[in-house]
Amino acid sequence: MTLKLYEQSVNYSFQLRLYLEKCENKLYLSQIGNMCLRIVVQTRGGGMSKVNHNQFIYRADKTTRLADFDPNFTGDFNDEQQARASMEKDAADIAKYQDILMAHETNGLLIIFQAMDGAGKDATIKNVMSNLDPQGCEMKMFKAPSEKEVKHDYLRRAAQSVPARGQIGIFNRSYYEHVIVERIHPEKLARQNLPESATGKDIWKKRYRHINNFEEYLLDNGIHVLKFFLNLSKEEQREKLLERIKRPEKKWKFALEDLEDRKHWNKYMKVYEEAFNQTSTKIAPWYIIPDNHRWFARALIASIVLEKLKSLHSKYPDMSGEQKKEMAKAQALLQKESVPNDK
Repeated sequence: MTLKLYEQSVNYSFQLRLYLEKCENKLYLSQIGNMCLRIVVQTRGGGMSKVNHNQFIYRADKTTRLADFDPNFTGDFNDEQQARASMEKDAADIAKYQDILMAHETNGLLIIFQAMDGAGKDATIKNVMSNLDPQGCEMKMFKAPSEKEVKHDYLRRAAQSVPARGQIGIFNRSYYEHVIVERIHPEKLARQNLPESATGKDIWKKRYRHINNFEEYLLDNGIHVLKFFLNLSKEEQREKLLERIKRPEKKWKFALEDLEDRKHWNKYMKVYEEAFNQTSTKIAPWYIIPDNHRWFARALIASIVLEKLKSLHSKYPDMSGEQKKEMAKAQALLQKESVPNDK
């Protein structure tokens, strides 16, 4: 598209907004305004279409550090509205390609979210995945294991919740808690009452190996894994926790345990960094998502999920010769049925 045509579309959007400001129906104004923004985003080829997703991948080598990723990064977006328009467009396309995924039943997609408290995992999932067909997806929230669950191996809960081929699974936290939280809080590891042979100084190295093998096993069975870490700064976390305390609709999410974990911020960052260095693999890399501006984080995640779904299946499955014959036969039978006379 030429620059001149793009400028015309932007000018049209601006003029329409000026006109609608005179309208009394504010809801209509908001809806039309957002539609204009989506038109502009689509005109430019999609807000995230030119973003190189690889720059957010954690490269597992001795030189990469978590501090190398800027939580304030917002790319080329000028404001929240532009990013939201991009996210909404991609979210709609995610629903389309989810339907194609369901039609094939050949591949599945597991999406993992990890973050410090206050990073907005719940709201991100809600916004990005809002258009998904409930028949083709399932969300699992990994809270502290029950007394029964703690007696089983630590990957059991995850294995039981892995999506089937043709489905999308979403993990709000995951089995990575067992190599993150349990390193900071050894009492949670002790609760598992593991035999001596399963503990010791090599326990974390062993668990990293288990996890890498588990994710390779999933891929060998058609289940692809996307892993997102919402990279929130300590300063921004403070603001989000204060917001939980002040806003009535968020107070129920607040827990004193969040403040206890905040005291161990530096330890958490070190443990996360080691986990990324050990488990960010070619087949299941970690994406470090800038999260100080949630509107950018959501737009970026939507773009990455959409790209992944497109890479699995770009179109609906072709029908076999036998299926075509069956459909032709069914069509002929239906056409032969008498049409009721409405007279």
